[in-house]
Amino acid sequence: MAGPTLRDVAKRANVSIRTVSNVVNGYAPVSDELRARVQTVLDELGYRPNLIARNLKQGRTGMIALVVPELDVPYFAELAREIITAARARGYVVMIDQTDGDGDRERELLGRDSRATLFDGLLISPISVTAEELRGRANKVPIVLLGEHIFNGSLPHVAIDNVAAAREATTHLLDLGRRRVAAIGDQPYATGETAQLRTTGYRQALARAGIEVDETLIVSTPHFHRRLGAEAVQRLIALPEPPDAVLCYNDLLALGAIRALTRAGWRVPDDVAVVGIDDIEEGQYSTPSLTTIAPPTRASWPGGPWTRCWRRSPRPSRQARRPRSWCRTG
Repeated sequence: MAGPTLRDVAKRANVSIRTVSNVVNGYAPVSDELRARVQTVLDELGYRPNLIARNLKQGRTGMIALVVPELDVPYFAELAREIITAARARGYVVMIDQTDGDGDRERELLGRDSRATLFDGLLISPISVTAEELRGRANKVPIVLLGEHIFNGSLPHVAIDNVAAAREATTHLLDLGRRRVAAIGDQPYATGETAQLRTTGYRQALARAGIEVDETLIVSTPHFHRRLGAEAVQRLIALPEPPDAVLCYNDLLALGAIRALTRAGWRVPDDVAVVGIDDIEEGQYSTPSLTTIAPPTRASWPGGPWTRCWRRSPRPSRQARRPRSWCRTG
């Protein structure tokens, strides 16, 4: 059985269909008395707007896409939760896809016939695509970039200050009196911008403390996964002069490092202090609790950094927001 229509509501409230439409959609100004009368009838009849028809008429779908490299990484799962909450408050649905860091998959999303054209906007954390590919993309779906792949401000871009985050974490370890601070997670290749920025912050902190960088204490990893953190710290404690502290480039690396240190009989933080970056919830329940650098949350950005994507705004894009990070000790 079909539900009540705008015509049914208009007839019961003794107003025009246009007036009912204005009340339902919040368009033209309607007097408080008239709005209350129409709303009463809407409630009595149980009217529900046809969202599909409304969105088609407005040239929108009511959906945005979130595209990340790895869904099983807790940081991206927690990020997705924040984005979904912000989108829901504005009447949008979020669809999530995973690229596995595959450049071809990322480029596919930029094509003219891409499924991305079904959405009002695209939030993407890219690994491989270039600034030129983004500027020359065949579809013109509004895009907000997430993460640290550098695009010179040509598109809205939300990221933390990775240099400051790593510098702050390393300084925290130095302030504890540690002098052989290792770093786990460097990625010295084209798609490793996040890691490279964190290595820069690590080096800056040591330089400011007057400590020469020991290159044997910097361990590269192809991904930021627990297993790789464990393997890296095993290499470090096997050195003739092992570290007394470790900066891990994310919390998963740090959790793997803590596990490996504990199994090898090293006490954390007594023998080796460990700091991560990302402040994922899992770190609060490790043993010991993980000291970490917490990126700013959605609440730190009034209005949210995601609003441009679903407004379809024609205004020039913003430069990247780079709010400061802070340290949460375990």
